[in-house]
Amino acid sequence: MKKYIVLLRGINVSGKNILPMKELVNILEGIGCENVRTYIQSGNLVLHSNLSASLLEKSIAEALANTKGFDVPVIAQTVSKFKTAVEACPFQATEGKLLHYFFMASTPILNNDSLLSLCASSERYKLKDNIFYLYAPDGIGRSKLVANIEKVLGVPATARNHNTVQKLLKLTE
Repeated sequence: MKKYIVLLRGINVSGKNILPMKELVNILEGIGCENVRTYIQSGNLVLHSNLSASLLEKSIAEALANTKGFDVPVIAQTVSKFKTAVEACPFQATEGKLLHYFFMASTPILNNDSLLSLCASSERYKLKDNIFYLYAPDGIGRSKLVANIEKVLGVPATARNHNTVQKLLKLTE
């Protein structure tokens, strides 16, 4: 079995798609996942599966749609691929909540004009493969770029800050 880090977008956010983690674990075990561990209540998982990443994503999305009626994007990466993405980050995390990783299931179609018009002067970014790295020293709460990120990227994305990414890596040990 392969070990994966799985990210669900839009679970338990703003009172929508409410899903207790124990119930999520049961759903995933029901589709053959093993050793399912969660981190906080927003769809961060470490698990084992015999499926490929793309089939795992599809299986999880279908299981959530069938059992809960949720239509949420799912990103599954092997631990080694996830580690490679973290190691490729071009920014130093002086504070883990200021560095963000936007994970995408497909290759983005970056709208550079929009990106440049929305990016604050303090924000720094880099796109590598299917990861958009954003260093936002003023935070992301009022970031025009973050508020429009999917429009800029052209594909669905789910973001995690550096602290969460590091906790997920620790769960894989």
